[in-house]
Amino acid sequence: MNQYNCADCITMQEIDVLYETALLISNHQELEESLEKSLMVLKKTLHLDNCAIFTLEDDLLTIFASINYNKQQKFITEYKLGEGATGLAAQSKEPIVVENVHNDMLFLNKSGHRSRETISYIAVPMIIENEVVGVVGANLTKFTEMDFEETIRILTIVSTLYAQAISSHTMMKREHERLKELKQYYKMEWDAKVHNFGDIIGDSPKMKQVFQIIERIAHSNVTILVRGETGTGKELVAAAIHKRSKRADEPFIKLNCAAISDTLIESELFGHEKGAFTDAKEMRKGRFELADGGTLFLDEIGDISSSAQVKLLRVLQEREFERVGGAKTVKVNVRLVAATNRDLEQMVKDGEFREDLYYRLNVIPIDLPPLRERGDDIKELVNFFLERSIKNHKKRVLITDEAMDKLMCYPWPGNVRELENTIERIVLMGDEEGISANDMQLLLPALKSDKLLDVCRSIPLENRTLEELEKEAIMNAIERCDGSSNEAAKMLGITVRQIRYKLEKYGI
Repeated sequence: MNQYNCADCITMQEIDVLYETALLISNHQELEESLEKSLMVLKKTLHLDNCAIFTLEDDLLTIFASINYNKQQKFITEYKLGEGATGLAAQSKEPIVVENVHNDMLFLNKSGHRSRETISYIAVPMIIENEVVGVVGANLTKFTEMDFEETIRILTIVSTLYAQAISSHTMMKREHERLKELKQYYKMEWDAKVHNFGDIIGDSPKMKQVFQIIERIAHSNVTILVRGETGTGKELVAAAIHKRSKRADEPFIKLNCAAISDTLIESELFGHEKGAFTDAKEMRKGRFELADGGTLFLDEIGDISSSAQVKLLRVLQEREFERVGGAKTVKVNVRLVAATNRDLEQMVKDGEFREDLYYRLNVIPIDLPPLRERGDDIKELVNFFLERSIKNHKKRVLITDEAMDKLMCYPWPGNVRELENTIERIVLMGDEEGISANDMQLLLPALKSDKLLDVCRSIPLENRTLEELEKEAIMNAIERCDGSSNEAAKMLGITVRQIRYKLEKYGI
């Protein structure tokens, strides 16, 4: 061969291979097909046979792309870490050369690909940031013009391109699946199984006022602050707003700010970059990005940290933020619905909540009435939860009129959530022949207090304030639990943190 004619020289062939490989694997949509075309280039240009790309997952190497492998051969050709030349390359993070495949036990040949033309086998690990993601394997035949060193060099370069393509493809696929799962999980299903207003039951005047507000503001993008005691249905109101908005087909994402520690709240809201903190092994999107185009519901907004308040204010003003540990600005289009059972005005006065953020959140306030102020809605809710519990537990229980009066009299400090749990307890523990007033007293420990029953009988509900009812219920629960606030909280269906707040509020 003429030394000045480089058209067929090895160096030019290698450059052609790298160029074609880069073009082919740029198509991430059909990556497996693109990689197989690239392997075909190795075969035709460099005369490497039976080329295969193995990916590593759970310490097992399986074929991701290959040429000259049928379906059965792909299925049976897999290697554990350290097994054969392929597994050893992944384990050692170094290329492994089998000079003679016909007498070297390191060449396991699980696929059965070995012919008289096959001479050697080379396995090169695919590595990203010192982590092995797979192995490229190829047979050298009597037609291969390159020696071991040249073959290892070209396969090492190609393996880097393969590794980047596969890693990016895997990350995109996982992110797509995660977003799909989140969207399916958080997106609410509304149907006509519950009468009245979506999932919210109620015909009382105060609830009708709430429904009217929802109908008026649902189609706008205005920020909403839902206020009410624990268990009044703030999340249901947020969901009803989303369902009636122009964003109904987009995700409805939720986050309880009180359930997330101060150190993680910013990551949950805004996401984080890889390496932002110790456990941040990969980039993760926050709730704002997940809710892009849809609605984000932030419950217990009064519990977020001061630093998170500053970032939240910026998102509401600018509709943009940076992930934790990142510098790239992310823009989002999110409708925010916040909720709280705390006195934000007092928190602003005490310096616990930013005044500017408060005004940004409190554009349209919706005040949910406690259950004790909703009159006959209690009876509707009892019947609804009773029917559902009977169906779930396959046990029919009848609540007598006298027992219903007890339920109507009870102040329900835990509101609808407490009522739901109470009805389920009634179905599980009640007599199928009918729940009497005496049975109800046994099933509702808080009703055992004669003082509470006397108050219920002597003072009409409409003549008592919310605070009076709540204070009475808490005092009676504390008395029945021998002064234990933890046990009283369980009895009332509220959290320990909530009852401590109430004890301080009422000076009990």
